[in-house]
Amino acid sequence: MSAGALNWWQIVALFGAVQGTVVALALAARRPRRTPNLLLAALVLAFALHLVSVVYYSADLVGSLPHFFGLTQPLPLAFGPLLYLYAITASGQQHRLGLRDWWHALPVLALYVWGLPIYLLGSEEKLALFRAIQAGQLPLQSRVAIPLVLLSGVVYTVATLVALGRHQSVVAENYSSLERVNLQWLRWLALASALIWLTALVFEAADSAQWTVPLPGDFVVAVGITVVIHAIGFWGLRQPEVFRYVTAEHAIVPPPPEPVSELPSEPRPELLSDPSPPRYERSGLSSREAEALKARLLAIMDDKHLYRSADLTLGDLAERLDTTPHRLSEVLNALLGQSFYDFINGYRVREVQARLLGPDGARLTYLALALDAGFASKSTFNAVFKKHTGMTPSEYRRAQPG
Repeated sequence: MSAGALNWWQIVALFGAVQGTVVALALAARRPRRTPNLLLAALVLAFALHLVSVVYYSADLVGSLPHFFGLTQPLPLAFGPLLYLYAITASGQQHRLGLRDWWHALPVLALYVWGLPIYLLGSEEKLALFRAIQAGQLPLQSRVAIPLVLLSGVVYTVATLVALGRHQSVVAENYSSLERVNLQWLRWLALASALIWLTALVFEAADSAQWTVPLPGDFVVAVGITVVIHAIGFWGLRQPEVFRYVTAEHAIVPPPPEPVSELPSEPRPELLSDPSPPRYERSGLSSREAEALKARLLAIMDDKHLYRSADLTLGDLAERLDTTPHRLSEVLNALLGQSFYDFINGYRVREVQARLLGPDGARLTYLALALDAGFASKSTFNAVFKKHTGMTPSEYRRAQPG
C-alpha cells in the first residue's frame, strides 16, 4: 500500500477519532461542569489521538509528517488511570481530584521526558528511526514502553472492577431505587476496556512468538476502541450522575464494619461499676436513643408512606427524622438488620401484597401497583418481590386462598 492510501479499517479508525473528538468536546462543555465528565472527556480524547496515531503509522505517513513521530507513544499509559479515576469519581467514591491523584500521571510524564531526545530529532533522523523500527530494531524506550503500557492497562482495569464491586454495597446503604444510580454503565466500560487490553496482550504474545495471525493487532484494537467511543457517545452523554450525593447535602454513608466481639478473660472493675448504657461505635447513639429513633422511623413509614417516593434516599429520610444518615444507617443495620434498600423495598412489597388481595388486584396491572408503591421499573419490582416473598407476583396471587 502506498503512503497516504488508506484501507477500510483505517478509515473506520479515523472516523472513530473524529467521533471521539466530538464526544470529548461535548463532555468537556457539559454543564454543570463535573470532574467525572472532564475525566471521561480526557479518556475519549486520548482514545481519539491513539486512533490517529495508528492510522499515521500503519498508512506510512511518517515520511509526509515526520514531526509527529513518537508524540503519542506514551498516551496509552493514560487509558487505565483515566478510566479508574472516572469510575471512582462518577460512582461517588471520590468527589474531586486531589494532589495525591496526580501520581497516576507520573508514568506518562516520565515516558514523555525520556522521549525528548527523539522528539528533538530532525525529519530525516526520525524517518530513519521509523524505518529501523519497521525492520524490528526497537529502541530501548519502545522496548520498555510496550510491556509497561500493557501492565498498566491490566492493573488499572482490575483496580477499576474491584472498586466498582466493593462500592456496590454502598448503593444499598443509601438508595431505595437503583435505576438511576446503578453501576452497569461503569462495569460495561471497564469490561470493554478489559477485553481490549486482553486483545492487545494476545497479539503482543503472538508477535513475540512470531505466530501468523489472520488480522493485524492494530486493526482489532483500533476497531474495539472505535466501538467504545461510539458507545460512550451514546451512553456517556445521557448517563446521569451515578450518585446525586455529589451535590447533595448529605455525604454517602459507607457500609458499617463487621462488629468485633472482645471478651476479656475476667471482668474489668470499670465495666462493672459503669452504669451508663452502651453507645453505638460510629454515631455515639445510646441504646435508648437508638430505640427511640427506630420507633420514630417505623411510625413515619407507616403514617407518611415515604417509601412511595421512588427517589427516596437515606439522606432524605434522615432529614425527615431530624437525624444524620450515619445514625439512621446504624439503626437500620443494628436494630433492624437491613440495608436501607431492603428496608424501603420491604414496605413497597408489602403494600403490593396487600393491594393484590383487594379490589385493586383485579383492576390494576402489576406494573401499576408497583409504580404506586414506589418501584421505578417492572424488572426491579419482579426481582425484589421474589427476593422478599420467594414467589413472582402472579404466583403469590394464585397461592392465596379464595
